[in-house]
Amino acid sequence: MRARMALMYAGIAIEIREISLRDKPAHLLAVSPKATVPVLVLLGGAVLEQSLDIMHWALQQRDIDGWLLADSEQTQQLITENDTSFKQALDRYKYAIRFPEQSMEDYRSQGEAFLAKLEQRLTQTNFLMGEQVSLADIAIFPFIRQFSAVDADWFASTPYVRLKAWLSLLVESELFNSIMGKYPVYSDAPN
Repeated sequence: MRARMALMYAGIAIEIREISLRDKPAHLLAVSPKATVPVLVLLGGAVLEQSLDIMHWALQQRDIDGWLLADSEQTQQLITENDTSFKQALDRYKYAIRFPEQSMEDYRSQGEAFLAKLEQRLTQTNFLMGEQVSLADIAIFPFIRQFSAVDADWFASTPYVRLKAWLSLLVESELFNSIMGKYPVYSDAPN
């Protein structure tokens, strides 16, 4: 999601191939042996295999609103925390049955520490790094959206007023909605 949003924002035309990770096409395996998504194959043949790398590449091509202008050190710290400890808590919260070492509520509490941190940042500004959308917002938002959907009633009852408003603003944004189209699953098998 975050890679698609950055590519759309930058106005980069791409061919999207929806991949079933249970039935990985040979073409995916040929260009990216790690065989996870996203994968962006550039015109010159270079391959980007991480969503954050794709975001940075897209923004280096075109960044009309200055997503990269926010404090890069703070941005990187927030994204790193999101992509490591928060994402681990999110995965365990979503799939708690696969991680019986702790309860779903324990995993939710672990993730909630990051939510509280974001709420605190948002009490001072409308977005994570200031008064306009930045790389941090778009890189983090899809994971907060997933976390909020695990137990929507619980999330709605939380005291994270500013975080919920931020999330709603991004979910309702034209950019987000522009990337949410459904695509047929790609197969390179002969018809």
